[in-house]
Amino acid sequence: MARISLQFPDDQFCYSTDLTVRITDINGANHLGNDSMISMISEARARFLFDFGVEETTDDQIIVTDLATTYLAEAYTRDELRFEVGVMDFNKYGGDIIFRVTRPADATLIAMAKSGFVFFDYRAKKVVAMPEFFASKFPRVNRL
Repeated sequence: MARISLQFPDDQFCYSTDLTVRITDINGANHLGNDSMISMISEARARFLFDFGVEETTDDQIIVTDLATTYLAEAYTRDELRFEVGVMDFNKYGGDIIFRVTRPADATLIAMAKSGFVFFDYRAKKVVAMPEFFASKFPRVNRL
């Protein structure tokens, strides 16, 4: 059983993408490994940002500050997984990107995840305020 519980409002999810579990994603227990799930979450995040027109520039980039993941069921080679993605809890510098991972073939909830992010200026080497162009793409997101 998961030691933490991640639950998110359905209306916060605004994007989905499908990824297939590859044979190289399988661990010694013959299911999707933790390291591969993190890579798949990263790919889903990159697709989400790209499809919402968020181009990371040299000056202001989104960096991940933390990641919490709960695993609720196993996934196996060739499983098609749906990654629903959204954002919530915006603050001055960033917020959370949320994920719900399901296997549509049998409607099984595989995992939930939450990734904290901030905007970072690599030239100045410091965290910077969230640009308005980003916040304006998600007008329904709550602000902390």
